Amino acid sequence: MALSDSLPILCLALAAEAAVGYPDRLYTAIGHPVTWIGRLIKGLDQGLNRDAWSFRERRMAGIVALLVLLTATGLTAWALSALLQPLGLIGILLLAILASSLIAQRSLHEHVAAVSKGLREDGIEGGRRAVSMIVGRNPQRLDEAGVSRAAIESLAENFSDGIVAPAFWLGFGGLPGAALYKAANTADSMIGHRTPRHEAFGWAAARFDDLVNLPASRLSALLIVAAAALHRGASPLNAWRAVRRDASHHRSPNAGWPEAAMAGALGLRLAGPRVYGDVRVEDHWMGNGRAEATADDIDRALALYRTACALLFGLAAGSALLAWIIGR
Repeated sequence: MALSDSLPILCLALAAEAAVGYPDRLYTAIGHPVTWIGRLIKGLDQGLNRDAWSFRERRMAGIVALLVLLTATGLTAWALSALLQPLGLIGILLLAILASSLIAQRSLHEHVAAVSKGLREDGIEGGRRAVSMIVGRNPQRLDEAGVSRAAIESLAENFSDGIVAPAFWLGFGGLPGAALYKAANTADSMIGHRTPRHEAFGWAAARFDDLVNLPASRLSALLIVAAAALHRGASPLNAWRAVRRDASHHRSPNAGWPEAAMAGALGLRLAGPRVYGDVRVEDHWMGNGRAEATADDIDRALALYRTACALLFGLAAGSALLAWIIGR
């Protein structure tokens, strides 16, 4: 699909998802593309990840599983594109609606805003309940500052891999590009962990997800820096300094970029040592501000996030216009 075709679909998908999200009734009726992909991943995990196999055999099985997942997802998305694209404007609208299900602007905002609301209305227990819906760490180990930081970290990281990354691959590869990215990212979230069961089998999924998230993580950081320039009380200079100083020290090759940008912009420290289940993970701090974050800081982060999403849409629209001019 040419950029002159995929970029307008991206613009429409971003606008549609921001306006209505993914309706609960639709989710109840048919599920969601991520849940469909998840079922396939679960089946591949059950069928190919054998306890009796050696580490090397399980790693090879994980590579096969990833190839099967990407092939099935890519062919399905390509078939839908081939079916709908010849329909002209109607086809573009339908493709944009399908693609909007792979972007999570609205739902991410709602989940993070729920943490701020929980802290304000029900105190620390309300914040813990809300944050447990979006992070994997043990919420009972978190105080108010920890809950607030966890929400802001999730917002920054998921801005990259839940919004900018699928938008990036949608813009360059149409519906197949976004669907392939979403399959890879879902595989990483399900099996890309260093656990006894998945360290070997999930190796390919984790490494591939790191690769496909590289451009979006950098773009996400730049969008947050730019958003900070438009907000009173936020610092684009400190955001940029935090990215340059701290991003590469994060245990993830990608998450540190938007987290460092958000931390620097808000004058906070994010990431650092955390507890997942009963396992303490030592990580570098992102930013050099205060660690005592509050519900007010979550609201400030959400304001930056909304502006960054608007800037992403502006970038997509500008790119679409440029592609149209060049293609004339």
